[in-house]
Amino acid sequence: MKSTESWGALGLHLALDLVAVGVLTFAVYYPRHRRRDLIPAYLALNVALFAVVAALARAGGDGGMALGFGLFGVLSMIRLRSDSIQHEEVAYYFTTLVLGLLSGLPQLGAGPAAALCALLLLVLYVADHPRLLAGARRSVVTLDTVHRDPAALRADLAARLGEPLDWRVVEVDYVRDLTVVDVRYREPATDRPAAPVRGSLPRPAERPAPLSREAV
Repeated sequence: MKSTESWGALGLHLALDLVAVGVLTFAVYYPRHRRRDLIPAYLALNVALFAVVAALARAGGDGGMALGFGLFGVLSMIRLRSDSIQHEEVAYYFTTLVLGLLSGLPQLGAGPAAALCALLLLVLYVADHPRLLAGARRSVVTLDTVHRDPAALRADLAARLGEPLDWRVVEVDYVRDLTVVDVRYREPATDRPAAPVRGSLPRPAERPAPLSREAV
């Protein structure tokens, strides 16, 4: 009887984990970032962490060991950062692993686990929403000049990008007269062109009718 209940609880936790990571990847991440190559990584890492934590917890080990192993896996994800992975995608990595960790702990009931998973999904949904701080941008700019005056550098960045919020000079090359700047800026408000009114476009000139043989 206890074995049946244990397998039932494991199936319930697995279903919770699959639903949570499915919502994260297919309903939040992919519609916003359109990177199909990271979806197998998110799903595999989530299910793998769930399987390991659930196996350790049900093989006679205490929950503290399983929790420590899961946290070690979460912290080790920092090593996966590279130039091709953006900071927001690292946040999805962390959330994917924490969802597997929360769902795999048998000591945590299905209700509290579902509530914590929903909280994580809600926070990431709001934090990565396109309308949140939509005008703020970050870019690494290479300028074809060297500005010794910070005011002149700010004016140059404002003319090229928009209002500079913060910037950091990464590299200055006096030989090639170049400056590399990591800048955070606010995009200027641009007015969209008005839609053309129907019937306002000039009609094309009519071609003259060909002359008949009788007219010739």
